[in-house]
Amino acid sequence: MFEPKVRNEQTELLMDAVLQLQTQEDAYRFFEDICTIAEVKSMAQRIEVARLLRQGVTYQEIARETGASSATISRVNRALLYGADGYRRVLDAMAPSAAQE
Repeated sequence: MFEPKVRNEQTELLMDAVLQLQTQEDAYRFFEDICTIAEVKSMAQRIEVARLLRQGVTYQEIARETGASSATISRVNRALLYGADGYRRVLDAMAPSAAQE
């Protein structure tokens, strides 16, 4: 069984809150309240980087397309290879066109 490194009462509350989101509008409203605009954009950039890495796009192309630094691209790549499998699970669960484009 997976044991999260960040699990505590506060993160349990956060994960339970995220699981309550049922629509894209709910998600936008929640994340605009809980995160800064920069934090939301950073998370959005990382999921796009993960999607592109899974497609085999080069670091240079990803940096050019997303504006992500090589450090961010490398961090996302490490998570894809050695992380908790979160990116893969989310991308696989999304519409096939979004996960594999």
